[in-house]
Amino acid sequence: MIFVKQLENRKKRKDRDTIDFTQGDITKQILSFYWPLLLTSMLQQLYNFVDTLIVGKGLGDHALAAVGNMGSLFFLIVGFSMGVSNGFGIIIAQNFGAKNYEALKRNIAATIELAVLIAVMLTIVGTAILPDALSFLRTDEVIIADSLKYGYIMFGGLICTIAYNVSSCILRSLGDSRTPLKAIIISSVLNLILDSLFIFAFHMGVEGAALATVFSQVISALVCIKKLRTISYIKLKKYHFVNEVKVYINLFKNGLPMAFMNSITAVGCMVIQYFVNGYGVDYTSAYSACSKYINLFMNPACTAGNAMSAFTSQNYGAGRYDRIKEGLKVCLTIALIAYAILGTIMFLFPTKLADVLLDGAGSINLASQYFPIAGIMLVTVDCLFVFRSGVQGMGRPLMPMFSGVMEMIMRTLVIAFFMGRIGFAATAYAEACAWTAALVVNILAFYQVLMPKLRFKVQHLSAKI
Repeated sequence: MIFVKQLENRKKRKDRDTIDFTQGDITKQILSFYWPLLLTSMLQQLYNFVDTLIVGKGLGDHALAAVGNMGSLFFLIVGFSMGVSNGFGIIIAQNFGAKNYEALKRNIAATIELAVLIAVMLTIVGTAILPDALSFLRTDEVIIADSLKYGYIMFGGLICTIAYNVSSCILRSLGDSRTPLKAIIISSVLNLILDSLFIFAFHMGVEGAALATVFSQVISALVCIKKLRTISYIKLKKYHFVNEVKVYINLFKNGLPMAFMNSITAVGCMVIQYFVNGYGVDYTSAYSACSKYINLFMNPACTAGNAMSAFTSQNYGAGRYDRIKEGLKVCLTIALIAYAILGTIMFLFPTKLADVLLDGAGSINLASQYFPIAGIMLVTVDCLFVFRSGVQGMGRPLMPMFSGVMEMIMRTLVIAFFMGRIGFAATAYAEACAWTAALVVNILAFYQVLMPKLRFKVQHLSAKI
């Protein structure tokens, strides 16, 4: 009897890591979910940042350019898988919010099956298109060999990246942001050790940086998968993996638009990369450093968006539309505080930021032109993350996908028209215009979806009274 009670208590402790967003204090719940999620995201960006620092300082600006040159192409493939995973996660969160545990299990099982299929397909596609894609991007001959070495290893380990993305996404959908944090802490330490060992001790070049990243992704995926196996209400049986076609279609209906949105955004970034590469290695190195910083500084607001997505999905599934509106206020406040701090740093210290990652005077000067502009306009992308995640959380992925198209169009038009006229600063203006256009679309979509739901609920309650 005592043994049974101990088992039940242990099961409750493991389940307690998840959060039911449909009841309780909204601000407290979002913040308790946000902080571990932010630390997870910051650690991911930090080890990407340190990875870049080690490559740049250990191997030189050409190696940094080779690794950075892969950024937009890798995001095209990985971003697709992340979009699919996030789309699937919204369905899972809505099931959890509605307390429909049978549908929850079936959707998790179907997500696992589809993730394996997607991983295999994207690995084949990524490795097949790599040489032609680098050629299309006008990659400089000086760095193309290193770009290929780095790219083949990263695409070869794509299944590890997708395994982590899917498993951590399922955990976040259930309100667990702590386990992904544990996974990233462990993998970040491992990544930094392996980076230093492979590059400085074994002199492996860019291949060492790629292998360190892949090995760390294996560990982070295993930590998340182990946690999923302990949650009592998602214990899967064999029959959960035998689903009707409509289960897969429903997942794809939400996952594919979000995947295409990420891929369309990546294409816009590749267009910028195309123009940047045409101006030489200094431009490529500078853009690589700027991309690392902008990803790092967008992180707090991006995390607020992830919190908004999980919070909105659960409450939408439960029909608690009033809580979604309050959750928006909390997440926007977080995003605006982050902007006030990080936007100021980018505006006031452009040269110091550039000097951390870059060695050459030419590339430092170029990067210094980018940061003040991006620092001022950072508020648009910070708010974009929150509104877009809210729309996606309500199961409306088409408008965010359309906003991705708007981003791509604005990036292409601005960079094509202004690059030859004002130089490297055009990359910052291209990003700012893309963020602004996407923000407007998502604000309109958010209120277009939510307000009718709120009005209907008020009318329904009034009729009952």
